[in-house]
Amino acid sequence: MYTMQSWTCLFLILCSMQSACHCCDWIRHHFGHLSAEYLSQLDQMGGDITKQNSPVLFPTSLYRHIDDAEFEVKVRFLNETIYQIIQLFDGNMKSVTWDKKNLDDFLNILERQFENLNSCVSPAMKPERRLKRYFRKLNRKVLRQMNYSAEAWELIRKETKRHLQRLDILAGQMY
Repeated sequence: MYTMQSWTCLFLILCSMQSACHCCDWIRHHFGHLSAEYLSQLDQMGGDITKQNSPVLFPTSLYRHIDDAEFEVKVRFLNETIYQIIQLFDGNMKSVTWDKKNLDDFLNILERQFENLNSCVSPAMKPERRLKRYFRKLNRKVLRQMNYSAEAWELIRKETKRHLQRLDILAGQMY
């Protein structure tokens, strides 16, 4: 009986290590490809990216902090940021003039990236509160205050591109 429990425990440990390794391999081999795809879709959705500045400052210090974090924290941050972007695009988009197919493709690829990263994230890890606060503020000060206008969505597209480019750099530095 004791031997059976030992083997079961060993099996569970090996399985958990395998999923962590699979995730690491997935980030190394697939994150960049999907990242390039959704950045391309983001560019193709509309015209030139706006030159207007967002009323919400980009969280540069948060990214600097994450640059020095452990691998698991970085994976969690990648996952959370993509989730927050998906949530941001779940608003009133009636005034958007973007190509709908490119928008749908962009969101589908983001969802795929999120799902793959989500399988790598430990549920025991705490989410980054500052990141969530930043995206809430972006939603409130850009989308809501600008009444979900086409101009507001262009600012969101610009900020989204900045985040996704920065996440691509972060993922590239993980190996």
